[in-house]
Amino acid sequence: MSLSASQKKQFRAIGHNLKPIVTVAGKGASSSIVEETLRALNDHELIKVKFQVGDREVKQQLIQALCNECQAELVQTIGNIALIYRPAEEPNLQLSNLHRH
Repeated sequence: MSLSASQKKQFRAIGHNLKPIVTVAGKGASSSIVEETLRALNDHELIKVKFQVGDREVKQQLIQALCNECQAELVQTIGNIALIYRPAEEPNLQLSNLHRH
């Protein structure tokens, strides 16, 4: 799955007003973090994840690992926040950030 430039632009505009749903701290992408991220992606499709780790390289590795585990696409990173996207099999129109905006 690869996003086009226009899709990324649209997702960044939608993601601007979103709040982080998942927070990844010192223990990294544990199984509970992955499960919570998968649940959030199934509900919302486009989510923000906050990374509270000190090192920039470690943060990038955690973002890539989480995206790989969840089969999600990284849209954007700004500071400690990553915006990730994965289409839902059956989107819930009331919960999906894409359909609400």
